[in-house]
Amino acid sequence: MERPTPYLLIGLLFLCSVLGFGQTKVSGIVKDEFGDPVAFANVLFKNSTQGTITNDNGRFYMESEKRYDTLLVSFIGFETTEVPLASKVNYNMEVVLMEGSEKLDEVVIYVGKQSKKNNPAIDILKKIWANKQKNGLYKYKYYEHDKYEKIEFDLNTIDSAMMKSRVFKGMEFVFDNMDTSRITGKTYLPIFINETFSKVYGDNGRKLEKEEVLGTRNSGFEGNQSIYRFIEDLYSDYNVYDNYLKLFDKSFTSPISKTGVDVYNYVLADSAYIEDKWCYNIIYYPRRKNELTFKGDFWVNDTTFALKRINMQVTRSANINWVKDMYLEQEFELVNDSVFLLKRDYMLNDFAFKKKEKAKGVYGKRTTVYDNYSFDKPKPDKFYKTEPDPFSPGLAQRDDAFWEKNRLESLNENEKGVYQMLDTLRTVPKFKSYYNLVSILASGYVEIDKWNLDLGSVYSVIGNNEAEGWRLRLGARTYFGQNDPWRLQGFMAYGFKDKKVKFGIAGKVMVDKKNRIILSGGTRRAIDQLGGSLTASNDVLGRSVASSGILTVGANNRLTNIKMSALNVQMEPFKNVRVQVGAAHRDMKSALPDVFSLDYIDPESPTGISSTTKQFDIQTHLLYTPGRRVVGYGVEPKTVDNNYSLFFLNYTKGIKGTWGSDFDYEKLQLAYAQPFTIGGFGRLKTSVEVGKTFGEVPLSLLSVVPGNQTFFTIFNTFPNLDFYEFVTDTYASVHLEHNFNGRLFSRIPWMRKLNWREIVGVRAVWGSLSDENIALSSPTNIPLEAPTDKPYYEYSVGVSNIFKVLRVDFNFRGNYLDNPNARPFAIRGAIGFKF
Repeated sequence: MERPTPYLLIGLLFLCSVLGFGQTKVSGIVKDEFGDPVAFANVLFKNSTQGTITNDNGRFYMESEKRYDTLLVSFIGFETTEVPLASKVNYNMEVVLMEGSEKLDEVVIYVGKQSKKNNPAIDILKKIWANKQKNGLYKYKYYEHDKYEKIEFDLNTIDSAMMKSRVFKGMEFVFDNMDTSRITGKTYLPIFINETFSKVYGDNGRKLEKEEVLGTRNSGFEGNQSIYRFIEDLYSDYNVYDNYLKLFDKSFTSPISKTGVDVYNYVLADSAYIEDKWCYNIIYYPRRKNELTFKGDFWVNDTTFALKRINMQVTRSANINWVKDMYLEQEFELVNDSVFLLKRDYMLNDFAFKKKEKAKGVYGKRTTVYDNYSFDKPKPDKFYKTEPDPFSPGLAQRDDAFWEKNRLESLNENEKGVYQMLDTLRTVPKFKSYYNLVSILASGYVEIDKWNLDLGSVYSVIGNNEAEGWRLRLGARTYFGQNDPWRLQGFMAYGFKDKKVKFGIAGKVMVDKKNRIILSGGTRRAIDQLGGSLTASNDVLGRSVASSGILTVGANNRLTNIKMSALNVQMEPFKNVRVQVGAAHRDMKSALPDVFSLDYIDPESPTGISSTTKQFDIQTHLLYTPGRRVVGYGVEPKTVDNNYSLFFLNYTKGIKGTWGSDFDYEKLQLAYAQPFTIGGFGRLKTSVEVGKTFGEVPLSLLSVVPGNQTFFTIFNTFPNLDFYEFVTDTYASVHLEHNFNGRLFSRIPWMRKLNWREIVGVRAVWGSLSDENIALSSPTNIPLEAPTDKPYYEYSVGVSNIFKVLRVDFNFRGNYLDNPNARPFAIRGAIGFKF
């Protein structure tokens, strides 16, 4: 299942007087002489370098603090049109371009689809590539600078109908803080602001960088992990000089990249002095629709070929969901008369259900300002390896004096009013109801603030399996904030078929903040599906989707009744390196012994056979996740995204005799997972896992190849296998899945508008099972087989983004088709909000 973070954003879309006027505002549409809209036309204030590009529907909006009386509108193949501006504000203009061709300041304008040969714009682009390592921070071995970041969310397209709607009854005062976007011209209402000030240090030679956060300030949804995870994932940093820019977990082709010439048209449009430096202006726009590309323009210096300014706007035909408009803008500052360094980075996203012009939605805006650059001040390795104390008092919420001194870009009057407005809004009962609804959708928990308790997850209240029948499950956890140093959580469940109560309780506490030493432990009595994963876990409250799904394929009757208690200690000696040592005791027996037996040969039993395995294990594992980013510093930090690799090493030692433990054995497991973004060709997920058990153990302790009898697509499982169809004591598996993100379908004319995304996958496993282990579990009533003679494999093709939320995979079994009840074909799917 997809993670629920975007639900918070989608929920905000439902929660839909002072206006800030600049000196000149214009909006309208550009058409040709036949009345058809002209997309990607260049709109410019005359005698300035301020301009914009019309969108796919020929529409534009632009504003300036300066007063201008003429607008220049141009496009390849048309005559440049001068439009007089009668007043400061000129809305709903209609500009008609006539066919023709011309020259601007001795710069040749090419007509039609731009050629890659003899194009002066591409000649300049090649010089940008050749000089990019000499420009910006790359020029210096060591660097440091200040960084101020402001992230804001706003309700947009505010109109009188919205202001008078019942949704805002009793909250009309919020509209006193409305403003107008300088990018789109739409009115908006700020609902959330987060500010961060930090110091950044870097060493280009060793490719090291460290950011020390010196202060943060937020309003609106402080303490809500879901929105912070969403923000961190959404607004990851990017370098416009890279070939691909990662935005929304997708790779957009940069207009400055070497691959850009294959997907963009480039036009050398103008040249002018900017801050006493002669610069060229190049317009670019996509060659094809539906690809992850931008339209816009950039200014580049004529000697260093460093960027001075760039604007990037995603076309509405791009295969991306829930984003009506996305606009990026970077400005570079001249330093030392020859070096241009990033001064300001601005990003605006217009999130909406529909891409229609009048659709209401939510703006997500990030402004980052860089200042006080200094160079050639080396730092030792220890400096970069030392992490700041995240629990430092005063760091989280700095006072007004701190921000007056360190805020590198002032808040406007409406932004300043948001802090006070939201303090008032939180006292309004209706707003609390809206907030609680959105929070439940995002986190799955119902917050009880006065008790510092969360109830949930609401997504696991109802379940069904053949042992319990229909099942109700209620859970709860303590929650004071995202940096909680301790947490208690538990659940109770009742099955209407077996008429039994199940429960689990666990707790964890951080005893050392510096090394993140955490003690955890708990106990559980439940029915679970142990055949859903190869890698063992001491997570007391962990539960398999396979044992709680409402619908399954075939008979889901190979379930285990488990009683488990565990105690663990973990620490993080280095960033993203976690070491854990723990002990666990399990009692395991079949929940449905008539159809699924866990019996094994036991000479000490009066019958010679035992049905219950009692086992005490000591488990040690190492988890390394380079590149992983998290939100929160408490006992349960939340991962921001899945764009990181994973290395997992696990050693388990079973000790016979301890608390009635039945077996001596050892198990070694190694897993590696790595996502790859392959330029504009999509994203590849890979996973490799190997393991071996030393010693004789029964079925309950063997490594089961994870089948998938649910209707959901679950990575690292085999959808054409039943649970326990293959059992091993030695195994090796590999899973590959590639999502082309619609690159192939976009080349098929009749499929372009569907915005479907194609997925292909292949997975395989080899394993063996010793004769001794087969003999030990011979009393069981299910066949024991391992894919020894040849690896078992499957392959699949799938389509995602159907109606923007649905994914369907068609899975094919490659071999072992003669196995009893073998499924040669399976359909699986998933529902989730993905960009």
